[in-house]
Amino acid sequence: MTIPTSSIDQVIPGEGAMAQPDTAPAAKAKRQRLRFVANGKAATGLIMLAIYCVLAIIGPWIAPYDPDARSNDLLAPPSAAHWFGTTHLGQDVLSQILVGTRGVMLVGLTAGLVATVLSVLIGVTAGFLGGAFDEALSALSNVFLVIPALPLIIIVASSFTTAGDVVVALTIGFTSWAWGARVLRAQTLSLRRRDYVEASRATGESTWRIILFEILPNLTAIIASGFVGTVIFAVMSEITLAFIGISSISSWNWGTILFWAQSQQALAQGAWWWFVPAGLAIALLGTALSLINFGIDEFVSPRLRSSGKSKVKTASGQTVRMRVGFTPVLASRPVRATQVARSYPAAPVSNGKVNGAHVAPRKEEVK
Repeated sequence: MTIPTSSIDQVIPGEGAMAQPDTAPAAKAKRQRLRFVANGKAATGLIMLAIYCVLAIIGPWIAPYDPDARSNDLLAPPSAAHWFGTTHLGQDVLSQILVGTRGVMLVGLTAGLVATVLSVLIGVTAGFLGGAFDEALSALSNVFLVIPALPLIIIVASSFTTAGDVVVALTIGFTSWAWGARVLRAQTLSLRRRDYVEASRATGESTWRIILFEILPNLTAIIASGFVGTVIFAVMSEITLAFIGISSISSWNWGTILFWAQSQQALAQGAWWWFVPAGLAIALLGTALSLINFGIDEFVSPRLRSSGKSKVKTASGQTVRMRVGFTPVLASRPVRATQVARSYPAAPVSNGKVNGAHVAPRKEEVK
């Protein structure tokens, strides 16, 4: 018996004259690449961080006044002439914040980049190569791990007061890589014996090619999270050094503003505008970096990605409404009150029946 061609087209999906090209994999790959940016926390954090980076570049150009220029408006509250008020010398607070953004961002990003590069080089190399390399690099990491970072930064910054933000950034970067290296080493030890790594090694791939193309892509989220954490630590260290007067107070940053506000007793004089804008700038920058870190965690962990949501999409594209205390089950029709009541029988259940009566399974409404 012969089977018509149309039947073959219907029986074998994706084959025959009526078959359409499958574009689902390309669209799915595009969605995977944009999933991190689509995350609300990550997108908000990236936008806020981008604003800070732009202000760090153009801040000295758009500042309405010279941050060192004095005027007769002493401790003037916010007004149309001075949006953030003035200091005890008549200096414009808004101009000081705009000019000081560059130093804070320079220290934070430079220290984060240096610490991340060192942690990747030492941690991944120690975990993948093993043997004597692992012992030596692990010992080096342990030494830097127990060194008190902030006191060392204070000593170096006080010794090189004329070097500026670059020395502070390098000092923070060279003393903040040990913890990230330990984490990357532990993750590399778990990846080095995976099947795809063994397959690459069996096909004759070089060691550095395996590290670059097989190991590092699986460590991207951890590396990014470590970079964000180091930037937060570097920014707070730079502001702390300026606030306690260790770093040079001739160059403006947010810590310098707080230093002068504290030394001149701005709070006692009621000049809240002197320190509140700088504090808000620090808090918003920390919020932006924290949101990016949360976005990275949710991008890596599907459990965090779906936690707290009242609606979850299934593999078939349907939306299931989550209810507290109930497990979502797909249903083709709404649940009746009698079914819910019968799903909690008082009598023992045997073969899906209670005292001979059939019991419908508990189901949730699918919307």
